[in-house]
Amino acid sequence: QVQLVESGGGMVQSGGSLRLSCAASGADFSRNTMAWFRQAPGKPREMVVSVTSIGRTEYLDSVKGRFTVSRDKAKNALYLEMNALKPDDTAVYFCYGNANARAYWGQGTQVTVSS
Repeated sequence: QVQLVESGGGMVQSGGSLRLSCAASGADFSRNTMAWFRQAPGKPREMVVSVTSIGRTEYLDSVKGRFTVSRDKAKNALYLEMNALKPDDTAVYFCYGNANARAYWGQGTQVTVSS
């Protein structure tokens, strides 16, 4: 069974930091792009950052300079370091990966930033 499981969400004050983790299992995601998405209440899901198999990244403009993505291919894992968090970053964050020509999503982890 293929799974992406996020962890590390929580509640922080504005300016705080969180580190999200995504543990992948059941398939090899190392050869394809992985990404973090987020969805705030009443808003469409948006891509926060993507990272290719060779480490090329693309960030949402509003998180550039504050968020850093990394991946550990050996562990089949994806991470998101989030600094200088703002209330607008409040959302459910989802891990996305592609393996065997199929797209997979995690269940999401809630990030809440209070002002």
